[in-house]
Amino acid sequence: MIRIRSPWKLVLAGCLALLIYASLPRPVQANPDDRNAEYVDARVCAACHRKLADDYRQTGMGRSFFRPTPENTLEDYTGHNEFFHALSDTHYSMVRRDGEFYQRRWQTGFAGRETNVEEMRVDYVLGSGNHARSYLHRTSAGTLIELPLGWYPDPNQQRNPSKPAASAGSWAMSPGSDSDLPRTRRFIAYKCMFCHNGIPRIPAGHVATGSDPVFLGDLPAGIDCQRCHGPGGKHVRTAGTAGSKAADTRGSIVNPARLSSKRQMEVCMQCHLETTSGRIPAVIQRFNRGPFSFVPGEPIEDFALFFDHAPGTGHDDKFEAVSSVYRLRQSRCFAGSEGRLTCQTCHNPHRAPRGQEATNHYSAICRQCHATEQGSIGALDSLISSGKHPAATDCITCHMPKRRAEDTPHMIMTDHLIQRRPPGNLLAELPERSAEDYHGEVVPYYPSPIPKTDENALYRAVAQVGLGNNVEAGLPELAREIERQKPREAEFYIVLGDAWQGTGEQREAVAAYDQAVRLSPRSLRGLRGLASALQASGESSRATEILKRAIQIAPSDPETWYRYGTLDSSSGRMTEAIDKIQKAIGLDPSLPEKSRKLAEILLKTGQRDRAQLALRDALRIDPYDEDAWDLAGRILAEKGETAEAMYNFERAIRLRPGSAPHLYDYALALARANRFDEAQQRAEAAVRADGNLAEVHELLGGLFERKRQLPEAAGEYRRALELQPDSSRAHLRLGNVLAAQGNVTDATIHLRQAAKGSDAAIVQQATRALQQLGAH
Repeated sequence: MIRIRSPWKLVLAGCLALLIYASLPRPVQANPDDRNAEYVDARVCAACHRKLADDYRQTGMGRSFFRPTPENTLEDYTGHNEFFHALSDTHYSMVRRDGEFYQRRWQTGFAGRETNVEEMRVDYVLGSGNHARSYLHRTSAGTLIELPLGWYPDPNQQRNPSKPAASAGSWAMSPGSDSDLPRTRRFIAYKCMFCHNGIPRIPAGHVATGSDPVFLGDLPAGIDCQRCHGPGGKHVRTAGTAGSKAADTRGSIVNPARLSSKRQMEVCMQCHLETTSGRIPAVIQRFNRGPFSFVPGEPIEDFALFFDHAPGTGHDDKFEAVSSVYRLRQSRCFAGSEGRLTCQTCHNPHRAPRGQEATNHYSAICRQCHATEQGSIGALDSLISSGKHPAATDCITCHMPKRRAEDTPHMIMTDHLIQRRPPGNLLAELPERSAEDYHGEVVPYYPSPIPKTDENALYRAVAQVGLGNNVEAGLPELAREIERQKPREAEFYIVLGDAWQGTGEQREAVAAYDQAVRLSPRSLRGLRGLASALQASGESSRATEILKRAIQIAPSDPETWYRYGTLDSSSGRMTEAIDKIQKAIGLDPSLPEKSRKLAEILLKTGQRDRAQLALRDALRIDPYDEDAWDLAGRILAEKGETAEAMYNFERAIRLRPGSAPHLYDYALALARANRFDEAQQRAEAAVRADGNLAEVHELLGGLFERKRQLPEAAGEYRRALELQPDSSRAHLRLGNVLAAQGNVTDATIHLRQAAKGSDAAIVQQATRALQQLGAH
């Protein structure tokens, strides 16, 4: 912030700021436990600090989040902007219509028809365009969805930033979507908004860790001053107070330049330190802190702890999109500086130089140290004169080159690991990295070593089990620490309950969730977990009461209505289940599994046409849901629409090639269509995928029996009965085959078993067969 030294200028600026402050929306509390940290609209800051604000708006942080308008688009919406994603067999296009922007997605379906069409309005753009832009849709429930197609600038433009920003770029899949199964519902979590925008307003009931990410009102437009300087309300009031001193005004706001080098770094680390985007709990926010409650200048470990893969597990040299501080801290320059080298050594957060100015600026920073000998590295000029170093003045291009990020391969970023000789072709195309399956210790990264406190012992255990990376060692440790310390935050018990559920220990899960709900009676996450564990333990009545309580607390929460509906369904209350799931869909129609579950229940109750409509919604929302394709195939097969049914089964199997249930459904439909050889091929594939499905063996037995391959048929029926001993139909079929082989004794045994069944038709057939054998 600019220091205004003249008293009359200070009063004038303060009055102007207060006038603007009064005319703008009231300050917002980031969350209720934020110690009265009062945030203001960033336009208030600009009233006094105009030059800084104007410069800052040109930086990537200043342009990080905004509503799209014709004036702020870099992309070409008027030319050829259709994109075909071959991996998922999906088409996209970006559309501008009536002043608004949309992303359209569709596939080519049965008989070449356009199908699974979804068009969603682009409500916000995330990303300045320096590296990428993603497009967000805001749902009726207040959540934000990242749309699958993104935009990336021309790599040549990134390598030569002196070229003006323009529409030179291309459409490609957003990070995490460049696969055969793109995520159509990737929700923007609070931690995403924390680093990509200012301080939003969130509902009071959504502050706790793990809460559904819901946003209220208009969202801020870009990362603002307060991300680095802290809440500005006190600063504005102090500046506008008659008689206030310049020192008081300066003291009412955080100036990172006056912090220690460690705290300066932590201001940047709040967003620019991510040990990995892989599936480990890289950052654990303390459970007694709100998602936007970090205030620059406080120790970052009071807000969150950072964790990493264990050393020597093959993850030591990762380069990812948000790894700048992580990589810098690995550099010899950083380690040798003993804390003097910080992000601000090179970067002015208020202004980003471009082109030759940037080259000169960053090289001059390097020369501040390397003009003289640095340990075993000689002075730069002497190295140049002796021919041991090129005469080029561009240090960054060689020693901090741009390269493709491993987790977002369409993005080209600066590698902040300062290396003498960076390896290989760093701009070569990379495939999208699939979600890693890391099983091993999750170790503290920052602070390191982690202070040995009771609270940190709890968080270290949470890191082991939170995403299932090290459950065998971490679960007993977490249970032991919770029993010893008895923490007051419900989230510890919820994590423990989730871990017990994941290992199938439902009674222990119930006990953990019970304690969580006692500590936080209005915790939807705790109530949902408790209901789930109770249902799995066979206590459906109590699970129902818990979900009723959750509905009373949050009557507009779609997830609770959905879980209540699935509980009704499992308890045989189909009408009630349909009503509740329809209620959930009405509250938030954006999730596909709700429509698919509704279709399953409707089909069970004989409402085939309504089930088909629900499935169309499910596949429109998520055309990569193999279960929905399979269910659609079953419905079409029942309706006699065989060709389209087979198309749907093929799509299901293409999405999940080794799914035995889907292969069985396909085989059964083929058999009913008298395509017996194809049915046998699919049934045998199902057995190879999973040999423990009794119905597949029974189907295979029938196919062998039809071909008069009786020994093979008997073998399949016997295997079916090993897996499902009380199947009266398998007993009947095996009895008939054995009778046809002349084995009357064994046939009689199985036919008598079939005659004891509850299916009247099977009982009648078994009785008739026994009479024909002369058995009583």
